[in-house]
Amino acid sequence: MQVRLQIRRSDPATGETRLQLYQLDHVRPAATLLDCLEEIKEEQDGTLAFRRSCREGICGSCAVRIDGRTALACRTSVAELLAGGRIPLITPIGNLPLIRDLVVEMEPMWQKMRSVQPFLSPTSDSPGEGRETVVSPALLEAVHKEALCINCGACISECDALTVSPEFLGPHALSKAWRLVGDPREPATGRRLQELSREHGIWECTRCYLCNERCPKGVDPRDAIAKLGAEAFAAGVTRDRGARHARWFVTSARTTGWLRESELVVKTLGVAVSVTKIPLALRLFRRGKAPLPLPRHKAKGLEPARALQRIVAGQDRRGARGIVQGERVLARIELVRVPEPPEPEAEDF
Repeated sequence: MQVRLQIRRSDPATGETRLQLYQLDHVRPAATLLDCLEEIKEEQDGTLAFRRSCREGICGSCAVRIDGRTALACRTSVAELLAGGRIPLITPIGNLPLIRDLVVEMEPMWQKMRSVQPFLSPTSDSPGEGRETVVSPALLEAVHKEALCINCGACISECDALTVSPEFLGPHALSKAWRLVGDPREPATGRRLQELSREHGIWECTRCYLCNERCPKGVDPRDAIAKLGAEAFAAGVTRDRGARHARWFVTSARTTGWLRESELVVKTLGVAVSVTKIPLALRLFRRGKAPLPLPRHKAKGLEPARALQRIVAGQDRRGARGIVQGERVLARIELVRVPEPPEPEAEDF
């Protein structure tokens, strides 16, 4: 089949960026995007720069953006990209410095991963006789998904919070952090949670879930961040503004069944900072954007939600255990395809 691709080219020496159209006339139907990139480099343009290694979706080095969505080039069928006569646009992944063409500098990602100490803390405890510590598979289930990470950078590329705040640790580093916090062999979980709950840590995630959607290995970094937040709450590490914000969501929903936004600022920022926001609050109120704090509105039919909250509280699934339980249930759900009704037979006239 014939394949046409637009690739964003960039020259660091001149700072020039341009789109270049390539055409391949004899591509096999089963080819991947990486196959096409290699053919372009070998037969048409040896200056095209991109990364690749394993070709099997294991190394993560060939991550690129395809029409704005991050994916592994080696796992992307080019035939599917051409559906509807499209000409796919191939660009480098986002939120990392550009080196050339489709190659980005990965060092910022490694720096953030190193900052969360991606290894178990040393301890003097030993099982004795030179034996290693044995952990049952059930205890490691909480970090099973996070252990699948191949460091491709897809989650970083899609992270809106990183785009706005480059200091944010990001989904990659935080999912690595949960891999250690959730490991039963890690003795320093309290210290780790304190450090991860500081500014630009756990609570800076905006919960857009794009990292979950784009991850090619099912790591689900947003879920890992949620586990870290749940463990921080269980450990009493809730002084960060983000933690106070989340806590008020829960309190407000439990007591009145909806989010009391007029009280949210005070509960999150504190009284002193909230006083400085009064002029803004008045402008919002005049335009109908902020309700009065009193009288409090209470949602109807709140008792079933409260009953569910009591049931969960009674199960004592504090921290990440509740999230892990949900993952376990979702993994066991079988999607049953409902058969379509048969078409009516044609009648004779």
